[in-house]
Amino acid sequence: MDSELITRIFLSIFLLSLFSPVSESNQFCDAGIGYCESEHGLASGSSSKILIRGGTVVNSHLQEVADVYVEDGIVAAVQSNIKVGDDVTVIDATGKYVMPGGIDPHTHLSMEFMDTQTIDDFFSGQAAALAGGTTMHIDFVIPVNGSLSAGYEAYVEKAKKSCMDYGFHMAITKWDETVSKEMEIMVKDKGINSFKFFMAYKGALMINDEILLEGFKKCKSLGAMAMVHAENGDAVFAGQKKMIELGITGPEGHALSRPPGIEGEATSRAIRLANFVNTPLYVVHVMSIDAMEEIARARKSGQRVIGEPIVASLALDDSGIWDPDFKTAAKFVMSPPIRGPGHAKALQAALSTGILQLVGTDHCPFNSTQKSLGIDDFRKIPNGVNGIEERMHIVWDSMVVSGQISVTDYVRLTSTECARIFNLYPRKGAILVGSDADIIILNPNSSFEISSSFHHSRLDTNVYEGRRGKGKVEVTIAGGRIVWENDELKVVPGTGKYIKMPPFSYLFDGMDKINSEYLSSLRAPVKRFKATS
Repeated sequence: MDSELITRIFLSIFLLSLFSPVSESNQFCDAGIGYCESEHGLASGSSSKILIRGGTVVNSHLQEVADVYVEDGIVAAVQSNIKVGDDVTVIDATGKYVMPGGIDPHTHLSMEFMDTQTIDDFFSGQAAALAGGTTMHIDFVIPVNGSLSAGYEAYVEKAKKSCMDYGFHMAITKWDETVSKEMEIMVKDKGINSFKFFMAYKGALMINDEILLEGFKKCKSLGAMAMVHAENGDAVFAGQKKMIELGITGPEGHALSRPPGIEGEATSRAIRLANFVNTPLYVVHVMSIDAMEEIARARKSGQRVIGEPIVASLALDDSGIWDPDFKTAAKFVMSPPIRGPGHAKALQAALSTGILQLVGTDHCPFNSTQKSLGIDDFRKIPNGVNGIEERMHIVWDSMVVSGQISVTDYVRLTSTECARIFNLYPRKGAILVGSDADIIILNPNSSFEISSSFHHSRLDTNVYEGRRGKGKVEVTIAGGRIVWENDELKVVPGTGKYIKMPPFSYLFDGMDKINSEYLSSLRAPVKRFKATS
């Protein structure tokens, strides 16, 4: 056992003790959901020593047939013909793919929004994720009355029932010197290396261009990723008013009030302002060709822009929102909206060619009762769809099975690139000696089916209802524990841990040189002589 492995094991033990809070006993057990909350402790069937034998081990740069040995939550060896003792749990992965667990960069669990709260908390949402092969997610902390510190503490409390690893992004909803100083605290002390700016939701979360510029400058100085929800909030507000005046109050009014051009304009504006500041930019939930083309143009020019489509934008069109049944139509309401025919295929092509870099979900689930808050006014329908459990399967079926991407590309798009962007690689996003033992085993010859009747979210609907496809996650290992096997979840609240994410990811490499080149190119100030009288 080399020194690097010993260091990683002790680090893992230290972090587990530091970030694994004991949760209180909980009182619910949802019928049919496949698991119950209980007292803190390891799930039955867990083992600190696991051998995955004979599978095709896939990283973003390489795939090879090998064994993977896991001990104390860490990948201890990746090689052929590993010999182990009787105290080791052995899993036969012959003919299957052994891959890093998925990392979902975009979720909203226990989020207060539009006079309600998302139906999945940090236990039910994470349990659903594990059943679908995702072993870490990054959730968005919403400030409390603009306070980042208060928001952070609120989410620490919410996350006490977590059952897998997670990190935090932080939203910025106002600007003053206190917020600026709190951003420093979040980065230096709390392990947050990304900040999100909402260009939509006027009167609630939306910020203006002045705040956007100040925030971008602060992100640059801290080495933090600036993220944007790109829609023109003023235009959306005007579009909503227009729809109501036309008597269009149903879910279709939501999509009609915020067309693709509104997303494209905001994406372009955010990109240009980020270029003006010279800081990397991450565009969340890319939903349209319009937004994608702006990202493509910027990247072609050399600007550091990351585009994140989500499962909904890759796999759905807007037909559902026109359904005559309100319950069915309302479940598709999200922002930016799911677009018309043609957008999904274009985004898939952009993902396969490198214009877009990774896949999230924007998992923000509201049940039918919550959605019905807007039955007479689409503006009151809580925005959000599911995806945390479905992402890995749908991306495999729509992108790998169709031949658009390779298996190594799949690992990059669902896990590795997220780990690199948020400075977690190779601890996360890889199956390498010393990496965290977050691993899935996917059987390409098995099939999956999606239904609200047996998914693991608390949601009573599913925007992918009835979808079937090839490729099924048969085993999920999180933190060195088998948590999903034989279609059975083995999860316990309080066993997840918070993962701090350091600043200055690879996207900041060489930024100082770019700044110096910019300054030297100015040829200013010009020396001028005052005329003498």
